[in-house]
Amino acid sequence: MSPVLLEPTPSAAGIERRLFLRQTLGLGALTLLTGCDISDHNSVQKVLKLMSQWNDRAQMFLFSDRRLAPTFAETDVVKDFRYNAFFPAEDAPRLTAADYRLELSGLIGDKRPWSVDQLYALPQESQITRHVCVEGWSMIGKWSGPRLGAFLQRVGADLTAKYVGFQCADGYYGSIDMPTALHPQTIMAVKFADEILPVKYGYPFKVRIPTKLGFKNPKWVTTIYVTNRYPGGFWADRGYNWFSGS
Repeated sequence: MSPVLLEPTPSAAGIERRLFLRQTLGLGALTLLTGCDISDHNSVQKVLKLMSQWNDRAQMFLFSDRRLAPTFAETDVVKDFRYNAFFPAEDAPRLTAADYRLELSGLIGDKRPWSVDQLYALPQESQITRHVCVEGWSMIGKWSGPRLGAFLQRVGADLTAKYVGFQCADGYYGSIDMPTALHPQTIMAVKFADEILPVKYGYPFKVRIPTKLGFKNPKWVTTIYVTNRYPGGFWADRGYNWFSGS
């Protein structure tokens, strides 16, 4: 599967500049620890990549389906939840229930596409959890929808596979490890604050993963696939930690 790569927009480019600065600030320590020449771009990037991979492995080792993200009270919910994407809200994909189909591929037994009505008919549960953005802000929201793990089981996904990947209507793409996909708080959120998920938040559903940073919660999902081959992700391919637990 070849995910669609988007050219960074001004907002995306701004985040990339912050990432670059964050990496640059650590170069002095990096030089002391590794002895690498910071003028050698390839050497620096190789060490940074190795450090990121080590961080991913450490977070995966510590992850547990018994460890839940904190939950909050109804009074803590932010009704005017912050919109967050690399394009203006008015440019958000407008998917219609009549035309939408969730495509399934990879290591999944039943690859028949799913309509919005079929997704809404699945058993749903609600959570009030905090969305933590890598840019430094957070907000508490109420999200409702079927568990992703239950959905994967229903469609005959190989639950021993390593990764679950997503492709989205805006060209965004991402992936998570299978244990995170099966975590009891990972849901296919079809509602926000007890109402149908608004377009700007990802209609018809977003993958809500309170144990991950915000950019690991894809919106406007059009394809779910299961694979043993590392799929990467839009921001992971640009230098962010892939696992990115919150």
